[in-house]
Amino acid sequence: MRDLDRDTTIILDLIERRLGADLAAGRRRVVAIAGPPASGKSTLAARVVEGINRKAGDTAALLPMDGFHLDNATLDARGLRQLKGAPDTFDADGFVALVRHVRQGNADIRYPLFDRAQDRTLPGAGFLPEATPLVVVEGNYLLLRQGAWAGLSNLFDLTVMLAPPLAELEARLIARWRHHGLAPAAAEARARGNDLTNARTVMTESAEADLFLGDSHDTEDNRC
Repeated sequence: MRDLDRDTTIILDLIERRLGADLAAGRRRVVAIAGPPASGKSTLAARVVEGINRKAGDTAALLPMDGFHLDNATLDARGLRQLKGAPDTFDADGFVALVRHVRQGNADIRYPLFDRAQDRTLPGAGFLPEATPLVVVEGNYLLLRQGAWAGLSNLFDLTVMLAPPLAELEARLIARWRHHGLAPAAAEARARGNDLTNARTVMTESAEADLFLGDSHDTEDNRC
């Protein structure tokens, strides 16, 4: 089990070292925190944003990828409902366009969020002010080297991959589906089927991150 406080500190230190001067000058920078489902990336990304804002005021904002889930009617029409969460069940083109817009930093931006309890997107529910210098993006496929997703990695100024062991992910995923009301057998089937398939895709088909947070070792790419 990873230490959330330690991981948050590692990322905050890396942002300060590599992006601190740009952020102090008010230049927009975009950080990606990627990882498989149930890796803890959403919680970690939120903690990073909280840490920055606690130290430097409202200078950072969180932007999740999940608002770009295709709606259930579209998934049903394409026969993809049972694969919801896989790379081709998102509007990847729309998400890449949003990140490009975010990088420009020249306007306030509205973007969709995802309501897990209602299992639907909420168009325009997210808001990013033009003046925010640091945007932390979190999601499964931020570094994926497939299809439209492959256009994302070059849009980030700093990238992090959070990758717990598969056995830990499996346990977390089963617990997640049990929490959402599935019976034990159904929760295990959901976790061991589509979810772990997607987790393996993230862990084997993603580009190398500037910082890799794994179960037994952490590595920082010092080339950039």
